[in-house]
Amino acid sequence: MRYNILIGGEAGQGPNILTQIIGDAIIKSGNYAFYSRDYQSLIRGGHNFNVITFSDEPVSSNDSKIDILVCLDSKTEELHKKNLKTGGILLKDSKENMYYAGRIFKLLCMDFKLLEEGLRKLEKNFNENLANAKRGYDEETRNVCKIRTVKKESYFINGNIGICNGALNSGIDIYYAYPMTPATPILSELAPVDGVKVIELENEIAVVNAGLGSAALGKNVMVGTSGGGFDLMTEGLSMAGVAEIPIVVYLAQRPGPGTGVATYTSQGDLNMALNFGHGEFPRTVAAPGDPKEAQEITNEAFYLSQKFKIPSIILGDKHLAESYYTLEEESSIKKVENTTQLIRYNSYEKDNIGSATENAQIIKANVDRRLRKTQEIKKEVEKFPRFSVYGETDSMNVVVSWGSTKGAILDAIKDLDVEFLHVKYLEPFSDGIKENLLRKNIILVENSSTGQLAGVISKHTGMFIQDKNKILRYDGRPFLADELRKEIEKRLI
Repeated sequence: MRYNILIGGEAGQGPNILTQIIGDAIIKSGNYAFYSRDYQSLIRGGHNFNVITFSDEPVSSNDSKIDILVCLDSKTEELHKKNLKTGGILLKDSKENMYYAGRIFKLLCMDFKLLEEGLRKLEKNFNENLANAKRGYDEETRNVCKIRTVKKESYFINGNIGICNGALNSGIDIYYAYPMTPATPILSELAPVDGVKVIELENEIAVVNAGLGSAALGKNVMVGTSGGGFDLMTEGLSMAGVAEIPIVVYLAQRPGPGTGVATYTSQGDLNMALNFGHGEFPRTVAAPGDPKEAQEITNEAFYLSQKFKIPSIILGDKHLAESYYTLEEESSIKKVENTTQLIRYNSYEKDNIGSATENAQIIKANVDRRLRKTQEIKKEVEKFPRFSVYGETDSMNVVVSWGSTKGAILDAIKDLDVEFLHVKYLEPFSDGIKENLLRKNIILVENSSTGQLAGVISKHTGMFIQDKNKILRYDGRPFLADELRKEIEKRLI
């Protein structure tokens, strides 16, 4: 059973609060829920909508067809009524979001006490919100009773919160950033935490250089940005490469080039993340597929950056950053030891006392040492889950992908004769991936126009993915499970 609720309205009408309260109650009732956000780059007005998909089985994506359509404004009905299933429920003609909360709780046969708990957490307008919710609950006469009530320990979390949890588990001291969607919420998530300094600077050049300065003095540092800001950071990250300063970078992708589409999603920055900075120096690049992996990969990024004194990139995107998933398991935590010593740092090749040098022998020795470090990093990363395999492992078909497409793929391939290989570490790239792709019909799924992972696989394995087997979406929207399933089925052998 999968059930989809779309809640739409203008920015400022409260679709996010309504969605969060409903999602939390679904989770507390013992079900699985996932919701994504679609919003314009506006503070007020425009058209925003959220989609909650819930089930009695794990769910990590939305579908194209809607069971309940909640219209906080007339534009929501105009745009989305065509996606309402036959027999679906249309709720409209009220602008009070909590009125709709009451109606949905009644429709789904959810305990009203859970709604009251959610309203108390808002800490303002409780009596007014409760009255509106009660009015909606009492006026709704129908029910579809899709919610089962069972005892189950789980919690609702998005990718950005996962990144923050991973950083806190790693002992982060300072987070630097210039606000850039979709990484901006990290600032407000970490700011209230005792013992963590959160500093907003004037641009990303200042951010990366301040980060390097703090890291050189022994602090655990993370910086965050999106594609355009990462462009500005790359010279500083190249300095981190030659100076061997540990720094963690959260790169939350959105569509480019240029300013692109600020509030939508993309996986178009993979090649940039793998090849940033001038010169040759080691780095790690890992891409989580859900908030649990976001916690673990962030923890691993801090560990690797400290152990090897390198830049470690966490490659996310808007869909992962802002979508909420149901998590049942606690993440594993890798202890991070800060071994940074107070020495002389600069952006030049240096001798053993930290002075700039042009000596040929010293230069070659430095380069050779950094090259050896690349192999040492690869060996260390073998301790972590570099990729995951799901589905029918003996199938002749294999879907390969990375990052946030994981959720839609897992939901799409249920009961299909197909294996799914989800790549977590893009650099270093695991030798084991080739073994899982040999003699199989390879299907690539990616939120980009060129399918950049195909080039990475070809570089490391010599294996090519046919263009006809590339399922690409590049309109800023994430894959939907039912639509993706049809595309995968077309390519099975």
